[in-house]
Amino acid sequence: MKIINPYLNSALWSFLSLLFFFPSISLRASPSSLPLPNPRLLHAYIALQAWKHAITSDPNGFTSNWCGPNVCNYTGVYCAPAPDDTHVTTVAGIDLNHAGIAGYLPEELGLLTDLALLHINSNRFCGSLPESFRFLHLLYELDVSNNLFAGKFPNVVLSLPSLKYLDIRFNGFEGDVPSRVFDLKLDALFINNNRFQSSLPANFGNSPVSVVVLANNNWNVCFPPSIKKMGGTLNEIVLRNVGLKGCLPPEIGLLKAVRVLDVSSNMVAGKLPESIGGMQSLEELNVAHNVLSGEIPASIYSLPKLGNFTYSNNYFYGEPGACQKLQEIDDGRNCIPARPGQRPAEECKAFYSHPVDCGTCG
Repeated sequence: MKIINPYLNSALWSFLSLLFFFPSISLRASPSSLPLPNPRLLHAYIALQAWKHAITSDPNGFTSNWCGPNVCNYTGVYCAPAPDDTHVTTVAGIDLNHAGIAGYLPEELGLLTDLALLHINSNRFCGSLPESFRFLHLLYELDVSNNLFAGKFPNVVLSLPSLKYLDIRFNGFEGDVPSRVFDLKLDALFINNNRFQSSLPANFGNSPVSVVVLANNNWNVCFPPSIKKMGGTLNEIVLRNVGLKGCLPPEIGLLKAVRVLDVSSNMVAGKLPESIGGMQSLEELNVAHNVLSGEIPASIYSLPKLGNFTYSNNYFYGEPGACQKLQEIDDGRNCIPARPGQRPAEECKAFYSHPVDCGTCG
């Protein structure tokens, strides 16, 4: 009597089920020719072979050894015991950073259901993120930055319950950023250097991130008062060149944990709030290239950790003498008497002849 290996039987049924959901794999693998130790590595083999077929250029040969069933030996592929069964080996991470690879991400990548880390920054991948990513329930870090991805915001990331680190910067994504992004339990959010054109939603302050970088998008927004809710978690916020307008709200002083605040290259108006002196963790403050005016609050110079303060290209007319104690200061192109490199007196006089309008936020 012929005894059927229960694992092979399981792998066969697994493979057949995959054919139903991913029919294209039938041309790339055969279960009888894959001596893999468990069904998860069979899934990984199918997914990685589909990905290799989707690569059009690999100038540095990162995927040259992506051959055969031993996927744990593939360059950039990292295996580990499965979180739900430590006796089973599975693909837990993929790191192809700085590989210069061109191609796209196939739907078969959704078979990597144990994947916790996917880093593919600084390549030439195009298209969009596969909808099958919704099956990656353990994905913790997703970095697709500095590629050629385009289209609308990849909403599939909203379906990743374990996601903590999201980096989609330096791509061609455009349109609105869904408000649900700021309800995700992320620790770091990088969506800068795309072509987003939405506004910051009212729930922006719900985000528990420690780092958020939105720079170099066309947001056209005011500094959200709801940010005061992030006072206990936020360490770094970069809103450089996002069309920020209006005045900085006094609530900004509640960001007790923030080390880096950058709102440069916008249209922020009015005075710097005295409450900034409450940001006791602040190390770097950049408000350059705005239309700020008045005197620099003395409270800023009492900040114990502030070492870099940049406020050039504004219309400030006064600064405390204590500012010279900072390690690095840039105050050029203002209206400060007796300081070098300031605006012409006529320009300053013309500016102050009109009342400052913080504008309307909505």
